[in-house]
Amino acid sequence: MKSLCIKTNNSDLLNYLLNELKNIELKNIYFSENEFKIYKNVIIHYCGEDDALFLSKISSILCLLVIDELEDTLLKRLILQNYFYFSATEREQILSSCFDRMVEDFSHLFDKKFNILYDIFYNFLSSHTSLVLSGFVNFRLKPYLSLLDEIVNSAVNYFVIEKEYLEFISLLKLYINSQSYGCQMVHLIFSSNDSMLLDENKNLIEVNNDIFKAKILSDITFSLNDYILNSLLTLLPKKIYIHLIDGYVDEFIDTLQLVFENRVHLCTDCNICELYKNSSNFLNRKKIPQTEHS
Repeated sequence: MKSLCIKTNNSDLLNYLLNELKNIELKNIYFSENEFKIYKNVIIHYCGEDDALFLSKISSILCLLVIDELEDTLLKRLILQNYFYFSATEREQILSSCFDRMVEDFSHLFDKKFNILYDIFYNFLSSHTSLVLSGFVNFRLKPYLSLLDEIVNSAVNYFVIEKEYLEFISLLKLYINSQSYGCQMVHLIFSSNDSMLLDENKNLIEVNNDIFKAKILSDITFSLNDYILNSLLTLLPKKIYIHLIDGYVDEFIDTLQLVFENRVHLCTDCNICELYKNSSNFLNRKKIPQTEHS
């Protein structure tokens, strides 16, 4: 007969463990709950012949217990411990980002977490008959905590980048709203492969690529989008018609909508769009006929 004792004072963990034991798919297993001076103990007896299977079942239950019941608390602890200088609200946002990341890569991360925990629990239970949950989680789950720490660090990096991006947007909006209109209308011909600017008379606007005169550039490696944004900030049009030639919308278009707000109008089916849906038209950058957006 194989016997194990699992000790805890946490009623939620105790109920989780008892419920899982009630539904365990293994014959010849018996368990009872006893309360002693310090801990409430769950005593598990196995009278079957496959000790390895018994230990595997119990280890799996304990893995899920940690992931389902303790992971939130462990993530909060890591965030507070390593990033205490963020406000309480910011730490909550980081925690939310941690869970978003785990959902995005759920299958891979869940398997990775489960396998790490399973090895730890199985190896311990193979040579011990008693396990104190609180102490075990605090002192024997370092590989699992290291993985959670990686997730937290990734979430923090994303949070900082997103925060800087929103500050960047806020500064641009502040600048735009403090200036008068520079022109009535600009057309941005945009696709996944190329883009260009036309004035209200459909003449090509030379994109301002003088980095020394740039009002803002989003990166030290200057892309066409950086120069287009800089040109729009210089022109300060009252309306910006963005012609999505291939329906492609990326972060740059999202940024323009955030920065210029109701000045931006997306278009996919006007005369200009139709003209440039043949990508070869990008190579012929000349004045085009008057259209409905005159």
